[in-house]
Amino acid sequence: MNPRYLAGGIAVLVLAGAAGGYYAWRLRALAPPPVAAVAPADAPPAAEPADAAPSAPAVRHPIETLPALPDPAAAPPATAADGFDGELHALLGERTARGLLQGDGPIARIVATVDNLGREHATPRLWPVNPTGGRFTTQRVGDQEAIAPSNAARYQAFVRLVESVDTTRVVALYVRFYPQFQQAYAALGFPRVYFNDRLVEVIDLLLATPQPRGPVAVRLVEIKGPVESTRPWTRYEFADPALEALPAGQKIMLRLGSDNAQRLKAKLAEFRRALVAGVPR
Repeated sequence: MNPRYLAGGIAVLVLAGAAGGYYAWRLRALAPPPVAAVAPADAPPAAEPADAAPSAPAVRHPIETLPALPDPAAAPPATAADGFDGELHALLGERTARGLLQGDGPIARIVATVDNLGREHATPRLWPVNPTGGRFTTQRVGDQEAIAPSNAARYQAFVRLVESVDTTRVVALYVRFYPQFQQAYAALGFPRVYFNDRLVEVIDLLLATPQPRGPVAVRLVEIKGPVESTRPWTRYEFADPALEALPAGQKIMLRLGSDNAQRLKAKLAEFRRALVAGVPR
């Protein structure tokens, strides 16, 4: 994906856009589980009986102009997200939107991706943006393989364009269409959880990504089978078990390179401040 497509992207797509760069490295040669609809990478826990259902958690970061969360037992309102689609295409430009966006229903895809960034896997098929192409490269550092500096260079233009996004305009668009975001999160199996709280939680997780000292060691995962993989660069994982155990979003930040990650963190922090403080309609 050409990084220029992200110049006018909204900040909720910044998260998914960063995820796009993760695809060529971490997909591996494993068959993905079948899904019938947009859903989190990990299925939500089964609902408990009505008489044992816990109360909804307190909303930590309310968007004051929104109505109260709907009754989780009630059917979701039949509200289309067509208006958001049109605004998003206008913001990105029609040509850019066609090259950038993946599939239908960007709100459902954004919601699923944001949630998955805080989990073990961020399924590429659910992203709102097309996965980034290109090949992940390594270099020898002592007796180990490490992420090559050239990988960070691939994202420099992307980061510059993310920095140019108008944060106030982004948040205003998100707030205006928030009911659809909340509805999409309920449809994933979280009818009692406030999506904006989850978004802020995931941003905080990305901001807390550890800063590595020196080259980040990786290793190629061996996949045994009769047919040799034609894309071995998709099977790398972090050599440090602590890094490999991080959520998908933090692994993505590490892959971007230290300088890119720091600059992206600054933009995410700016977005968080505007999101929590609220913006006028």
